[in-house]
Amino acid sequence: MEKWAEIRRRVLAGEISKRPACDPYGIHWDTLKKILTHAEPPGDRLTKPRPSKLDPFLPIMEEILKSDRQVYRKQRHTAKRIFERLRDEHGDDGGETIAKDAVRTGRNHDREVFLPLSHHPGEAPAEFGFADVWLEDELT
Repeated sequence: MEKWAEIRRRVLAGEISKRPACDPYGIHWDTLKKILTHAEPPGDRLTKPRPSKLDPFLPIMEEILKSDRQVYRKQRHTAKRIFERLRDEHGDDGGETIAKDAVRTGRNHDREVFLPLSHHPGEAPAEFGFADVWLEDELT
């Protein structure tokens, strides 16, 4: 922000001209134009994400993955086979990589996650009920 204000002040005050301002600050000409247009950095200007070519076929892909959960592992569709079915049976003209990424995301969606539990010495979780513990001192 300080660099932005300094460059803007020096160029607009006429201390340095536009072209020579790019070199000492290591900025591109387009960046200098943005600096001179906006009083402060405009921030993120992300546009809406484009719809994927695969979007109309995602329900079909989800149905294939859902039916695959009912069969043995060896009989399940591979990502490449799902891509081929979408292309041949449903007219998908998207790329194989996009389909494989979507299959990977769909398969990992319902996967169980395990987190390691750690407890301080002398503490332990007991979610199944209550327990009475008597510890006897061995030295006595």
